[in-house]
Amino acid sequence: MASYTVNPAAVERARALIDARQYVLDSDWGAVAPHADAANKYLERHSWAEYGAWHLGLTEGPGDETKARYAFVYGDFRRVHRTGLIACVYRAAEWRHKDVELAAHDLLQRLDKLAL
Repeated sequence: MASYTVNPAAVERARALIDARQYVLDSDWGAVAPHADAANKYLERHSWAEYGAWHLGLTEGPGDETKARYAFVYGDFRRVHRTGLIACVYRAAEWRHKDVELAAHDLLQRLDKLAL
């Protein structure tokens, strides 16, 4: 099983987007989560650092300029999705990646508090 660390740049980016109210509260994450084509198109116009900032987890091992390095996407490359954060919490908890789970949980709580 892969090991992950929390991506501080992603946590910072998600916080900034939440604080700027750049989020979607209700979406079908399976339908809006960025897939390979969307990731490729994003990378054509953005840096690896910008791409990485959309992923709460960093896979230990792969190099920074590879898709394998980044895990636990939380948004659609434009906005944070509440359902994306929920998916991150669930997946990280399921596979016992506690630090990523807690980072996603904290972001979800921040979003929910602001969205009240």
